[in-house]
Amino acid sequence: MNTIAARVRPGVIRMLLRGLFRRCAWCGGHGAFFNGWFKRDDRCHTCGLLWQRRLEGFELGAMTMNVLVSYGTLLFGMGVGVFLTYPDVAVVPLLAVVGSLAIILPILMYPVSYAMWLAVDIFMRDLEPEELADAAAAVAAKTQ
Repeated sequence: MNTIAARVRPGVIRMLLRGLFRRCAWCGGHGAFFNGWFKRDDRCHTCGLLWQRRLEGFELGAMTMNVLVSYGTLLFGMGVGVFLTYPDVAVVPLLAVVGSLAIILPILMYPVSYAMWLAVDIFMRDLEPEELADAAAAVAAKTQ
């Protein structure tokens, strides 16, 4: 079995797609850091990588990812709604649908945004040897 230190960094598209499906951006492990929809563990269940690489600003990046994905979806939905009903835009049904999505999407995107932010963070700042050694040690301790 390959250790985490022996892996080559995946491409950014692959890491983002892994994050979109709630997988670890680094190893692709199922569920990544989540035991439930809102309950996070400190490490990936598969590779042992810490989900919060540095304390400074990591939560802010994950929340920003949630806002970007949620609001982007809302803007796209409004644009499609206006395009399909133009020239008589159905304002009340459109606002009802978009308003409901504005409440539901951030909740649905919560774990996805954290996994996707980890992908962006790994892309911007490659994993350091200390992080890889720590993750490998965590996996080794878990298997014993």
